[in-house]
Amino acid sequence: MTIKGLRWWVIALIALATVINYIDRQSLSVLWPDIAMDLYPDKDADQRKEIYGWILSVFIFSYAFGQAIFGKIFDWVGTRLGFALSIGFWSIATILHAFAKGFLSFAIFRAILGVAEAGNWPGAAKGNAEWFPTKERAFAQGLFNSGAAVGGIISIPLIAFMTIYFSWQMIFVTIGVLGFLWLIPWMIFVKGPPKTHPNITESEKEYILSGQLNRDTDQDGDDDGYNPSTGKLLSHKESWGVIISSAAIDPIWWLFIGWIPIYLNEVYGMDVKQIGIYGWVPYVGAMFGAWFGGLLAQNRLGAGWNVDKTRKMVITLGCLIMLPSFYALANPGAPVNAVIIMAIILFGFQTAIGNVQTLPSDFYSGKTVGTLAGFAGMAAKLSAFGLTLLVPWLTKGGNYTPAFVIGAALALIAMAAVWILCPRIEALKPKVR
Repeated sequence: MTIKGLRWWVIALIALATVINYIDRQSLSVLWPDIAMDLYPDKDADQRKEIYGWILSVFIFSYAFGQAIFGKIFDWVGTRLGFALSIGFWSIATILHAFAKGFLSFAIFRAILGVAEAGNWPGAAKGNAEWFPTKERAFAQGLFNSGAAVGGIISIPLIAFMTIYFSWQMIFVTIGVLGFLWLIPWMIFVKGPPKTHPNITESEKEYILSGQLNRDTDQDGDDDGYNPSTGKLLSHKESWGVIISSAAIDPIWWLFIGWIPIYLNEVYGMDVKQIGIYGWVPYVGAMFGAWFGGLLAQNRLGAGWNVDKTRKMVITLGCLIMLPSFYALANPGAPVNAVIIMAIILFGFQTAIGNVQTLPSDFYSGKTVGTLAGFAGMAAKLSAFGLTLLVPWLTKGGNYTPAFVIGAALALIAMAAVWILCPRIEALKPKVR
């Protein structure tokens, strides 16, 4: 039996996995005010924030290496099995949080979660490269990225609501089970890539494969495009453009997803239930930004723009949207103003990041996309790790302005890396010696 529009079912499942991913990872930040009071009743607000900062840093550090590890795993075992391994292990890790007794146990379980959840991103990049023609990749990436935003929108009020009926331990168990439920439709619908999938229509297969730029450009008759070794991959300045732009822009996202509930608790004195009322708003901006960035890129490509002009325009626009908003966030006034400004920043971020994340598939074949996406993701998470370590020190006493200044500087660096190191965004070819 053939399934029409199978590529959209695949990206929808990947987006749903991302929703679950964000429900799992957001749980600790939302529940932290309650967890901290339970486990550390004798410590003050800055001390509890420092403990949380170290736990979050362990998660991000583990996530960084998980990106590189799973980038290779996805290239070795394929998208289908790669996602099954990733979400299976992160669901187990989420459930284990219920048994945490303090910093050490939280850090260990968070590290396992970080390595496993990291697979979602190189997996999505590889799935996008496999299942979509070049002109649809930015929109497909936007749909996938919107899963992160939807996860944020859902997770904060959902977890806050669950605290009325469940202990924080039971909440971790409940949300951990969601990943295992996701595995059922994934294993049913995704039986292989488009070339070999038994249920794809011939017309859709031809549409996908004929619309991919990277198709046997090295003329070896054995792969779908330029597929260099890791050493040769890193010899291209374009690869470093992808890595550096990712390393610069990604910490902006982590600055918010890791700290919005803590910010609202510290600056405005909100408890978990009040955070549930306000904390989801920034993710609405992120959701619309993910859609906007993807649709704008698709529109421009459809209008005849080349990939180079399109990617650079959309990435630049997203970064420019963030800059004045960071300035406004230094003194937002009422909490509703703060979350709206955050929504604008995350709108700009998602407008840009979806197109940054398509760059590996613009430059290389599907066999190499996961590797470069993994390296870029690792660099991004290492820089996010560094910023996360600094946040408790930068924000002592509840002053978050220094952190927002750094966020604005990172947006400028990301934009510069794309323009300087990626002079022409197009399918690369082997260097002529």
